[in-house]
Amino acid sequence: MRNASAVSEFVLLGLTADPQVQAALFVLFLVVYLLTLTGNSTMLLLVMSDAHLHSPMYFFLAHLSFLDVWYSSVSVPKMLENLMSKTKTIPVGSCLTQAFFVFATGGTEAFLLAVMAYDRYVAICHPLLYGQMMSSRLCVGLVWGSWGVALLNALMNTLLAVNLKFCDYRTIHHYTCELPSLFLISCSDVSTNITVMLWSFVIHAFVTFLLILSSYACIVSTILSISSTTGRSKAFSTCSSHLIVVILYFGSASLRYLMPTSGSPLELIFSLQYSVITPMMNPLIYSLKNKEVKAAVKKMFGKYC
Repeated sequence: MRNASAVSEFVLLGLTADPQVQAALFVLFLVVYLLTLTGNSTMLLLVMSDAHLHSPMYFFLAHLSFLDVWYSSVSVPKMLENLMSKTKTIPVGSCLTQAFFVFATGGTEAFLLAVMAYDRYVAICHPLLYGQMMSSRLCVGLVWGSWGVALLNALMNTLLAVNLKFCDYRTIHHYTCELPSLFLISCSDVSTNITVMLWSFVIHAFVTFLLILSSYACIVSTILSISSTTGRSKAFSTCSSHLIVVILYFGSASLRYLMPTSGSPLELIFSLQYSVITPMMNPLIYSLKNKEVKAAVKKMFGKYC
């Protein structure tokens, strides 16, 4: 426990120590970040400006785009700074704050994806009751509920991490501050922290994934009962984009938080997938797979051109 109180900052090792590779990665992730901001901001603008997109599905999509801007901005700017810096340090308080927002925005995204799955279930399985079941009041409540539960979950885990002690070894083998990485370098007993984080993640993931799984089970059953091939294709196309995003996000996030923390390159890959790549891909997936979004994009750019 020696020098535990002397640690005031951490060193984020990042993705590589090679200066030439760092320069290339800086350009790459700067482009990714700019594409993320541009794509999600465009999606927000489309939903707000086009009357054809004023429906619950696009209301949730707009909030997902807003969330992805924040999600990416929590970690990418600091990663870009460290790629061009020699010190690569971050104060302990800033690191815990970043860990809180990574946990909170990631949790909110999981809940929003579950809410969007429920929205698709109502649209496909109960189309005549869609307007009644997905009222504006319910949609707003589901969004605020997603934020509220995720923030409380993140606050509980981060407050437990505030009391951790860190000894001489203060190097984090990661490009951002995440709670599992902090547990690895702590000289305190982290068994309680790991247990709380694991159970909160399992409950969080189980509830959201169960809602998504049950929604899609009903959706598949309804689609298979449709007699015409055109009808089945149209019904499936309304939820295919969401299904792709769910697989990308839940697959990498689950592997990151359920696998033992060891500082391996796989942890970096999984973290990059759900916190950097997925926010960039979301607007692209929805715009390419959705006819209404593509029509709104053509209309908007045609108007300005």
